Amino acid sequence: MTPEQSEELNFIREGVRGLCAEFPAEYWRKIDEEKGFPEAFVKALTEAGWLSAMIPEEYGGSGLGLAEASVILEEVNRCGGNSGTIHGQMYNMFTLLRNGSDEQKSYYLPKLASGELRLQSMAVTEPTTGTDTTRIKTTAVRQGDKYVVNGQKVWISRVQHSDLMILLARTTPLAEVTKKVDGMSIFLVDLRQAIGNGLTVQPIANMVNHETNELFFDNLEIPADSLIGEEGKGFRYILDGLNAERTLIAAECIGDGRWFIEKASAYARDREVFGRPIGQNQGVQFPIAKAHIEVEAADLMRWRACEQYDRGENAGASANMAKYLAAEASWAAANVCLQTHGGFGFACEYDVERKFRETRLYQVAPISTNLIMSYVAEHLLDLPRSF
Repeated sequence: MTPEQSEELNFIREGVRGLCAEFPAEYWRKIDEEKGFPEAFVKALTEAGWLSAMIPEEYGGSGLGLAEASVILEEVNRCGGNSGTIHGQMYNMFTLLRNGSDEQKSYYLPKLASGELRLQSMAVTEPTTGTDTTRIKTTAVRQGDKYVVNGQKVWISRVQHSDLMILLARTTPLAEVTKKVDGMSIFLVDLRQAIGNGLTVQPIANMVNHETNELFFDNLEIPADSLIGEEGKGFRYILDGLNAERTLIAAECIGDGRWFIEKASAYARDREVFGRPIGQNQGVQFPIAKAHIEVEAADLMRWRACEQYDRGENAGASANMAKYLAAEASWAAANVCLQTHGGFGFACEYDVERKFRETRLYQVAPISTNLIMSYVAEHLLDLPRSF
């Protein structure tokens, strides 16, 4: 990284930290207690231009890269917030930016940049297929100037706080394609028109106050010009966005990891037992030091993934490995932080238990650590496909 790039990233860090200071731990604790959504925080971040960082300047954004976007999300988590409430806007936008028509980009991107519209949701996962995406059953059938959508999706986040949604559906039956990755298409669905008119949303209560839902499509009609890119190529388009997603999630994990380490270190310095700070004991300080080392190592892989993605290279391997390393590191740091605090770590007022629950999600989604190891084994080590 050049000195100029480092200076720019430090400027971004300072700006995001300044905004996050207006939303202290008490704010996030209250949101968690009420199982609410941080609307004021999202509004402030949007108005400050941080969520439009990657939208080109010609469409009203800042024209920054994945590296800069990753720093924004990292700092939100490092400051004690939850980037899970905002990250969809960034990586979902990639699909539109890289594969949308000129007309789609000219119409939607300025509205996303200004905050007039939100694109927080992506509907890919289904109850019976999970991460076996090529076997999705949701269909979109062309009928004149519209597509008719039928099927079901699950674990679809932030639908209630999004105006638009990226949808992956089969436009050609699996039995009729040569390659199973073919025949799927992506659409930009206007949720304001769809909900109640063929789309039903069923919220899923969960342990981390992550707004997520089950969706039911019953003859939902969407305009033909909702199609993004070429019909049947949607799976390939989605992969591009997923590599960005995994890299951004890695940055969030790194932010969490640093929050846990800083929190544990501060407590270990101040907490005295038997007449001495507990951080003086190697049994306390070594696990914190180990967690710090692991987070720093994961951070290096994050930068490699960002660099490859921003250069237009295939960042699939680096994005997956960055997400794996960062998720493992943040979870290890979470355990260390909780153990360092002892019983106080379970008290809501310390915020450790809230962040502990939040960072556990990254072991499972998006994409589980087991599937990343399968990817590495098959694609990097040339081992037989395990599934």
